[in-house]
This record gives sequence, structure tokens and C-alpha cells, in this order.
Amino acid sequence: MPASNHNIDPAWPPGTVRLEDISPSAEGAQVILEPKPSSDPNDPLNWPQWRKYVNFGFVSYYAMIVFALINVATVTWGSMNIELGFSFVLLNDSYAAGCGALCIGAVILVPFALKFGRRPIYVLSTAVQCGISIWSAQVHTVADLMLVNILSCIFGALAEVLVQMTVADVFFVHERGLMNTLYLWAVSVGLSLAPLAGGFVTLSQGWRWVWWWMTILFGAGFIGFFFFYEETMFCVPSVDGIPVADRPASQPASGKHGFEPSGSKGEQHDSTQQPIQTEHVEIDYSIPKKPYLKKLALWSNSPMSFVELLKHSYQPFLIMFSIPAVLFMALEYGIMTACATVPATTLASVMTLPPYNFSSAQIGLMGLAPFIGTSLATIVCGPLSDSIVLRLTKRNGGVFEPEMRLWLSLIFLPLVPAGLFMFGIGLNNGSHWILPAFGLGINAFGVVPAGSATLTYLTDAYTDIIAISVVGVTFMRNLISTIFVFALAPWVDRVGLTWFFVTFGLIATIIMLGNVIFIYFGKSFRVRFAEKYRFFSAQSLGAA
Repeated sequence: MPASNHNIDPAWPPGTVRLEDISPSAEGAQVILEPKPSSDPNDPLNWPQWRKYVNFGFVSYYAMIVFALINVATVTWGSMNIELGFSFVLLNDSYAAGCGALCIGAVILVPFALKFGRRPIYVLSTAVQCGISIWSAQVHTVADLMLVNILSCIFGALAEVLVQMTVADVFFVHERGLMNTLYLWAVSVGLSLAPLAGGFVTLSQGWRWVWWWMTILFGAGFIGFFFFYEETMFCVPSVDGIPVADRPASQPASGKHGFEPSGSKGEQHDSTQQPIQTEHVEIDYSIPKKPYLKKLALWSNSPMSFVELLKHSYQPFLIMFSIPAVLFMALEYGIMTACATVPATTLASVMTLPPYNFSSAQIGLMGLAPFIGTSLATIVCGPLSDSIVLRLTKRNGGVFEPEMRLWLSLIFLPLVPAGLFMFGIGLNNGSHWILPAFGLGINAFGVVPAGSATLTYLTDAYTDIIAISVVGVTFMRNLISTIFVFALAPWVDRVGLTWFFVTFGLIATIIMLGNVIFIYFGKSFRVRFAEKYRFFSAQSLGAA
């Protein structure tokens, strides 16, 4: 691997792209498409928007039911405790074991998505998890309990990584913020509304029927993916292992380096005065479109060898500890996930006891608060993420820097610790349920923009290695959740709910403040580690 970055232009490291042409010769500001699509009509980047959204709809449904499967168990704990004699400590440990399995699932399975495509992994995963749901409905022993949690989470880990691969396959830079926010909303439906529905199912039909309903949902997902979901992996021509479009890229009139600093040309071409247009793509319609059956081939085959396939089992960790941004974003995404999962497990073990004495249905209803918070954050932050980027890009002379995404995290940062403080202190003091519920909603509203910005930043800055990077991010995310869930009971026993959640909120705040470092120094980090990025990118594309 090269030891220096002598061939890297400090002004244009990987991730920095011209996103708008605001030169005087342009008729208004023009959004330049990044990454560059090929001229092949089969390239997912060239699909019509409705086709992209249908594809992403399947992916979002998949994420929703996977996280529903993982999280719906908590509302059945009271009934399982009565019927099977499982203690709440054992049930909490089974959840933590699942979090641990989430760490390794992506490491094992994602390399196959790089080799054989996204479609076969989605199909296989929905089929397997349909079977696991049937097994969950038949649980009688501790071994059953542990195995269904571990196996469901091994395959559930795919929901996080495959979605980011799909977003990078199908959507352009200026669209990814909204897509990742919608993904997080779908996750929230699984995390928040599944326990709500599961609580009522437990009361009306019994806790085993929760899993029979999950069987139905995964069965529907399997049918949908098998008959309608299209492969998004597209092998483009490459030079020295680096993907290129098979047509010359459009060059903005100002040239590669012809942009003005912030506050000059960008302000003269304000979006309120000039229409924003999208760069036109020339499609070569002499290239035949794939027929229906070929679109739904059970698997594809990338040029990657099986030796390179095995490398992808350990490369995520090399990348994470070689590129600071990947490590930090993994840490931040992990703590944001813990901010969602730790309160959920606390609800099931605390609010079933005095003074609340909540039933499974009432525990499920508490999931409405984070769902409302997430939904409001999606409405506000989804469009806001991409509009902030376009606005900052315009001010920067039409040049996009991935660090522009991170401002969104800082804007909503205070909401995360505020929500955690209200939740923990409210429960500790036996306050009316409205206070901890409001805390859950406020916390969820703050977690969504931070999580979305984290995933989108990595996708924008390290596009060619996003699949492998997110495997490492997923490992770290679930490792952090596992640690906090395992530590929850003894930690609370030692210091109480108030100080646990105060400490937890302060830890989350300190980590989120790390975005300031990357906003100001992230570009220099990308310059410094550009050669490592190119090295891992070449390996990811089978050119190692």
C-alpha cells in the first residue's frame, strides 16, 4: 500500500465532489449527479424514480419486520415469566445475547451479498427468519429461548448493512439523506409499533400468537422479494479497480478547481432566484433492457474471487481501525442505537412493577412516544438533511463536502440527553407515565438526525467501501448495545435509575460532540487517509 498521498489533491480528496454547477453560463444552479451513472439503462442509478422507490419500499419493509422480530419479544416477557417460569434477568440476558449475535451476523453474511448480490440474501434471510418465527412460537426451554434470539439476530444484522448497500447502489448523493431518514423511520416502526401491537396480541390471543403474526409478516416478505424485488448490484467498467462511468463525465463550466470560496458566487446564484435543475443523463437505448425473469435471477455473480470473499470477513475491522471517520461514526451510531434499545428493555423490567403495574398492552403503548418522536423527526429532518447540504454546497461554490451532513447532528444534540434524563428520573421517582413517555419521544427525535447523518456521511465519504465499512459499524453498534444491556441491571442496582440515565446521557453527549472535530478537520482526515481508502476500495472491487 502506498505510504504517501503525494498524488492526492488536498482540495479534492475522496468524498469531495462538485454537486452543483453555479457558473455564470449555467441556466440556474444545476445539481450534478454523484456518483456518475453509466449509460446503461439497466444501471440502478438510471432507473426511473418510481422504480427506485418501489425497490426501497421492499427494503424498508424488510428493515421494519426484522427490527420488529428483535424488539417485540419484550412485551411477551411478563406472560413468559408466568407460563414458563423464565426470570426477568434471564429474559434480559436473552435479549443481550441477541445483541451480541447482531455483532457477528453481518461479518458472516455480508460478503455473500458482495459476491452474489443483494437479492439472494434478502430472499434467504426472509425465508430463514420466517422459520425462526415459527420456532419462537414453539419455545418451551431456555435453550429454545437463547437459540431463537441468537439466530434471529445473526440474520437480523443484515437489515442494517444491506440497506446501506442498496442506498449506495440506487440513489445519488443529494438523495441519500432523505432515504436514510426514511430507513430509520421504518426501523422505528419495528422498534416502537411492533411492541404496541404485540402487547394487544398477547392479551387477546396469547404471547405465542405474537410469533405467528411475525411468521405471516416474514412469509409475505419472502413472497414479495422472491417475485418482485430486483437486484441492485451493478458491475460497472473499471480502471485499476476504480469504478468509472462508461461515458465521459459532464464537466461544470467552471472547471475542476474553478469554484469560489464561501459567500461569493454561491450567494449570487441563490436558489430563491435561480431554478435548480438536475444534470441530464444520456442513456444508450441500444443496450437491451433485462427481461423480467433475468431481473429476478436468484443470484448474480461479481468478479470477486472466493479468496477475496474471505478477506471481507476481517476487512471491516482493518478499515474501522485504519480510517478514523469509520471508527468514530461506528461509535456514534452505536451510542445512538443504545439510546433507543436501553430504554426499551428498561420499560419491560421496571414498568411491570409497582407503582406502575403495566400490562403487556400498556408497555406496548409506551412505544407510541418514540414512534411519534421518530415520525416527526423524519418529517423535519429527512428533507432538511438534503436541503442543508444543497444550501451549504451552494455557499461553497457548488462543491460538496461530506462533513456538511454532520451539522444536522449538532442542531438536535440537546434533545438526546434531555430525553434520557426525563425518562430515567421520571421512572426513578415514580412520576406519572407521561413524563417518561415524553422523555422517550424527545430522545427519539434527537436520535434520528444523528443516526441518519452518521450513515449518510459514511456513504458519501467512503462510497466504494460502504458495504464493508457498515459491517464494522454494525459490529460496534451492537457491541455497545450488548454492553449496556448486560450492564443495565447491575448498574441500576448500584446507582439507581436516575444516575444511570444521567451518566448514560452525558456519555452520549460527549460522543456526539465529536462531530465538531470532523466538521472542522474531517476533510484533512480524508486527505491523509485517502490512500488507505483507495487500497481498501480496490480490494472491495476485486482488484486486490
